Amino acid sequence: MTESQNRRIVLASRPEGEPKPENFRLETVPVPQPGEGEVLIRTRWLSLDPYMRGRMSAAKSYAKPVEVGAVMEGGTVGEVIASRNDRFRVGDIVLCHSGWQDYALSNGQGLRRLDPDEAPVQTALGVLGMPGMTAYTGLLNIGQPKEGETVVVAAATGPVGSAVGQIAKIKGARAVGIAGGPEKCRLLKETFGFDVAIDHRAPDFADRLAQACPNGIDVYFENVGGKVWDAVFPLLNDFARVPVCGIVAHYNDTQLPPGPDRTPQLMGAVLRKRLTLRGFIVWDFAAQAGEFAREMGAWVKAGRVRYLEDVVDGLENAPEAFIGLLKGRNTGKLLIRVS
Repeated sequence: MTESQNRRIVLASRPEGEPKPENFRLETVPVPQPGEGEVLIRTRWLSLDPYMRGRMSAAKSYAKPVEVGAVMEGGTVGEVIASRNDRFRVGDIVLCHSGWQDYALSNGQGLRRLDPDEAPVQTALGVLGMPGMTAYTGLLNIGQPKEGETVVVAAATGPVGSAVGQIAKIKGARAVGIAGGPEKCRLLKETFGFDVAIDHRAPDFADRLAQACPNGIDVYFENVGGKVWDAVFPLLNDFARVPVCGIVAHYNDTQLPPGPDRTPQLMGAVLRKRLTLRGFIVWDFAAQAGEFAREMGAWVKAGRVRYLEDVVDGLENAPEAFIGLLKGRNTGKLLIRVS
């Protein structure tokens, strides 16, 4: 590839159920040229995140879907390689939202200059970026963990879940992590410092969770749904708090699950136990971005919050990596190293 060509991955068709390779298309188009007030950014890192599955659907949501034929959206870190904007110079490294492509134009709005001497620049897409802020704001504003309480989080080796558990520990709570497979469970304890790690693939998963939470669950940070929620639900204490961040187990559903309607059971427990279930999007707490950056930056530098990155090389491999993400194949923050 030369600087006259821009590879980009577009949404070729809307998926029915699980996304498939044919739902994506790799195109090559000319590299755009910056106009007055614009910069040209070459993508270095692309973030892959579960929310992108929702953007592939035309269903009504909190954000507009990606149109068929449009570039798949996503957070990026890139280098300014041409500038006609006085605020940015060639060579600046910036946090942006360029999507799944090699090059993109920006008028400078929403760009944030990154300092490579402060932290590896790709952490602005992970522990020091949207996933880290999701964990920080959701747990502290909605979960409100107190010393001695039990905090449970699923998808706990992911960038959000691992941060949730570590922040809970900083706040004096007991952290119980749920992950898929013995290796991820080992990482939860040895790398991230969780008190207990439970494999949701174990046939006696629900029993193991109950044994790990003898005093019940005070905070459950919901990333998954499905059978994990089924095991957590009866263990919730009175006045338990449930920040609802995602339900990845259901993102590919094409119909309602079979069985009886359990809504009355859920609403009855919400009433009797005085539960708080609150969905949130990270930018609901945008005013706390500065506070998050200061606190999380300090925790990472001090080694109190650790992180893992799962790096895949090559933009062309983004569709396969994203499909694997929805199946739980990644460990840590999934990144595409584009250039």
